[in-house]
Parts: sequence; structure tokens; C-alpha cells
Amino acid sequence: MKNFGRTILIVFFVGLVFFTACKKADSNKETILKGSTTILVDETFKPIIEDQVAVFESKYDAKIDVVSKSEKEIIQSFLNDTSGIAILSRTLNENEIKNFQNKKIVPKITKIGTDAIAFISNKSNNDTLIALQDIVNFMQGKTNTKIKGLVFDNPNSSTVRYMNELAGLQELPKNNVFSFKVNEEVIKFVAENDGMIGVVGLNWLYQPSPSAIDNVNKVNVLSVKGLKSDTYITPTQNNIAEETYPLARDLYIINCQGYSGLGMGFASFVAGDIGQRIILKSGLYPVRTPGRKIIIRNDSQKDNENE
Repeated sequence: MKNFGRTILIVFFVGLVFFTACKKADSNKETILKGSTTILVDETFKPIIEDQVAVFESKYDAKIDVVSKSEKEIIQSFLNDTSGIAILSRTLNENEIKNFQNKKIVPKITKIGTDAIAFISNKSNNDTLIALQDIVNFMQGKTNTKIKGLVFDNPNSSTVRYMNELAGLQELPKNNVFSFKVNEEVIKFVAENDGMIGVVGLNWLYQPSPSAIDNVNKVNVLSVKGLKSDTYITPTQNNIAEETYPLARDLYIINCQGYSGLGMGFASFVAGDIGQRIILKSGLYPVRTPGRKIIIRNDSQKDNENE
């Protein structure tokens, strides 16, 4: 009888431990609004994504680690399963999609807004106009007395890819074309060197980091004449919305987690009302303009409030 009681006690104890372990494991399980994950972010629009993550984490029991890299580095890490979530200025190509399909994963791609590439010059330069054709000619090695040099963020960045495709090049030319690592370094270099034209993500000019603010104030943002236009257009939110600025580019969250995790929740958040308001406030252009609530009160309501 004693052995039977001891057996019951052991079974109860084992069951309690198992139940506690399962409950703990369940509490740590990642869902669309809870848990932890890593997001790979194109460095050219890192500031806006950091804002989105900060608000998302303040509302939900979630921890998102933002890792900013160049576009090419992100794609390599993404395909090698370093992270199941990436934020890029392009969608996946056919071979990249097949890579995930072979793993039985269907990528979920969500457009979240529109950014732009901006050209900047030293504040001492009074000429704030530039023709995109002059930039293309300079990259192709043709003489251009207006430009002493072009400054890019990173040879592997989305900005470099975009401009190389525009100029019909496979890689950046070596003469009078400079590249650093991040946009902040480009802004600093242009702020300190007259005659240089910097090529940066617009988000870095609207939302500079605290260490970059002084240098942003020392540069001009140039108005650009497109390849098939006679008008110089400034990279403003309104001009991006009207599709008149020639160097606008869409932003995407690409979720390849393969399950209902934070990638799905974060994408829904950024594409939703709060996330779109954050994008609108940042100076970029959201996919949809958040609505404004108008409250109409009649006189009797006002009288009641005053009593």
C-alpha cells in the first residue's frame, strides 16, 4: 500500500514538472505579437525601421533585434537562414524565391511605403540643381566639370545597385567615385568637402542620428532633373506621392519565417494605421494615407461640458 502511494506521488510530481515545463515553453513561444526575433534592414532606411520597432515593442511583449547591412549582405544572410525577415527596397528575384520554395516556404511580401535616393552637396555650393543625366555621364566616365566626385555609402548597397542599373554598369567606376560603409559617413564627407556629390537614402536626411545632425545641416539637398524631364524636382514627401521625383523606390518587408511569428505581426503593424502614421511623420510616403477622425459636437454637448 505504501508502494502504491509512493508511486502515485512520483507520478503526480513528474506530471507537475512536465506541466510546468510545457507551460514555460508555451510562454516563451513566438507568436505574431510575442517573443523575440531578428530583422535584417537595408542600412539606407534604418532610422524609420528603428522607429517602427520602438513603437511595436512598446505595445507588445516582443523584442526585435534590428541588424542593418548593405543590400547584398542582407540577401546573402537571408538566403543562408540568418534571419527569416528582411526589409529591402526591392522584392525577391526568381532564383531567390525558388530558394525558399525548395525549403517549403512561400515568401510573404508586404509593401510598406516609398523612400527615395537623394543627392547632396556641400553648403558652400550655391547651385542646388543637378541633372540626372550628368550623374549618369560622370559614372560612365564622361567629362563633367560640375562634379568633382561622387560619394556612395557602400559598394554593396541598394543605392549603388540602383545607380549602376541606371548607368548600365556592373560595378562602380574607380575614378573619382568614393564609397564608405554607411550613409552617415557619406553625409560627413560631403559636409567637409566642397564639390563632392553624395548619394544617400532620403530617410537619413529627414531622420538623422544625433551624431549626424550637425553634418546634415552643412549640406544641401539637390533638386533633380530626370532623364526625360525638363523640370528640377526636390525629394519631398509631396513630390514622391505625386510620382514626379525621379529617384523614388518602394520599400518591402519580406517574411520568410515559414510560420505565424513576429514577422507576420510586425509586417501587419507597419502596414497598418499606426505604422503608416510613423512613415508619414518621417517624411517618407506611406502605402496608404492614415485617416483622420473628425469629431463633430453639437451645441448641447458643449453646454453640458461647460456646466
